Amino acid sequence: MKRLEEMSLTELWKLFPIILVPHNPVWADWAREEISQLKELLAIPYASYHHIGSTAVPGIWAKPIVDIIVELPGREALVAAKRRLISAGYLLMSESASRASLNKGYTPEGYAKRVFHIHLRQSGDADEVAFRDYLNSHPDVAKDYEALKLSLWKPFEHERDGYTAAKTDFVTRYTAIAKLDSDKKTD
Repeated sequence: MKRLEEMSLTELWKLFPIILVPHNPVWADWAREEISQLKELLAIPYASYHHIGSTAVPGIWAKPIVDIIVELPGREALVAAKRRLISAGYLLMSESASRASLNKGYTPEGYAKRVFHIHLRQSGDADEVAFRDYLNSHPDVAKDYEALKLSLWKPFEHERDGYTAAKTDFVTRYTAIAKLDSDKKTD
């Protein structure tokens, strides 16, 4: 059996298809537990932890994957966090100079019971938090987002990048609105 690191994107997408399910309140508990473990594992002062993504928006369908952003105070902290997570068994999925994404719960047999995407970012690079907060305070927009995701699910079931790209305009538009609303509140 191939290791995950040896699989092509096509093989990975087949093994880990996009699945959408009704909201499960247990996701908030899983996020709190994982954040607690991350805080202990990373032990980086001034880091911020945020449960993001559709699993953080009650009432809408979501991939049963809990997304967490860890905002870190600079590049050195980000590199240290990435190393610690890899040493703890998280899979590095992508990285750039200022970001890294790691997964937990991906096995050669498919998804584990609990699956997490950990997004390491430098402080201030967490627009997803504004998007989450906007959806939570605007249920009509959250339902529009849910409808979009449901319409994309089957056409992109085995093409995660296409699924994400097809949601980009919606996410970008409402993230900008959320940030404008936030700026107005702080003025």
